[in-house]
Amino acid sequence: MRVLHLTAGNLYGGIETYLVTLARVRHLCPGMEPHFGLCFPGRLRDELMATGVSVHDLGGVRLSRPWTVWHARRRLRSALAGGGFSAVVTHGCWPHIIFSPVARRAGVRLAYAVHGVLSRGEWMSRWAARTAPDVVLANSRFTATPAAKLFTRSPVEVVYLPVAPPVLKDRELVRREVRAELGAPPDAVVILQASRLEAWKGQAVHIRALGQMKDVPGWVAWIAGGPQKVGESDFLEALRSEAERLGIADRVKFLGQRSDIPRLMAAADVYCQPNTGPEPFGLAFVEALAAGLPVVTSGFGGAAEIVDENCGVLTEPGAIEAVATALNELIRDGARRCTLGARGPGRSEELCGAGVATSRLASLLQPDRAK
Repeated sequence: MRVLHLTAGNLYGGIETYLVTLARVRHLCPGMEPHFGLCFPGRLRDELMATGVSVHDLGGVRLSRPWTVWHARRRLRSALAGGGFSAVVTHGCWPHIIFSPVARRAGVRLAYAVHGVLSRGEWMSRWAARTAPDVVLANSRFTATPAAKLFTRSPVEVVYLPVAPPVLKDRELVRREVRAELGAPPDAVVILQASRLEAWKGQAVHIRALGQMKDVPGWVAWIAGGPQKVGESDFLEALRSEAERLGIADRVKFLGQRSDIPRLMAAADVYCQPNTGPEPFGLAFVEALAAGLPVVTSGFGGAAEIVDENCGVLTEPGAIEAVATALNELIRDGARRCTLGARGPGRSEELCGAGVATSRLASLLQPDRAK
């Protein structure tokens, strides 16, 4: 079964990580052959092509320029006509609006992959709902409920995203190398956040919590993620200024956009991402658990489906003092840190084992499955 996944391709975050994972672990589900259609070049296209999968260039699209939509749809029609595809998956409202009518007319099974919280109050969500897919694939129970209210004519299935365990030949060697590269002492407790540079991801709460710990010895923090949208450069500068104001600038390193997150996680001791807005799923949390890191995050949204007291600490959103307390305890109590971290890989595999997750996806995309 050949499946064509459609997305924009101009940004890089959880959706893009998921698509690259599908390409990299395709051997675990040989009955499903993933292909990809992108509108823009960038890191996603480069990483997909490096795995050896087929990537279709659908051309740049702007909804405000109808002719770009027509050209992209024509390219998709051509790809579907000669590609032998059994299913098309649109990842998000934007590609669903643009490409779902073409897939529907081509007669292939159409799936809409939900990666965020859909709302009837948003015009793009309402526009996307005009074309009912054969199945809606929600990335968490949290996103499934609003998706069902919007796509009332389509069945909604929860499919957790696949996460492959990090492949590092010598984890201890990587740990030493990365710490040396980033100037972290071998015995320091490294606190990592690796996420899109968006305010609701909680970087400001994280920095302020660290500020309450400036007199606690033995920790450093790494904030990974670079500007990708308008306004994110200003947000980054505000975070740097806050670290300076709190007197912790020498202990907080802003790493910018990184493509080596598994290496960073191998070198870290704690993953902290205290969201102020709910994660639709929280792929970074699962990756951190797979890497053996205890997770400190806000206990709502998709994160509450992933992290529990056995592998991390959940706090109230925006609770700076609670985040500081959780981090302080993990810094001081190495035994608890190791106990929570040791339970992470099992939790990650239970929820998002790549073999089980891709097999479930394949079963839902079968063209002969009841619509």
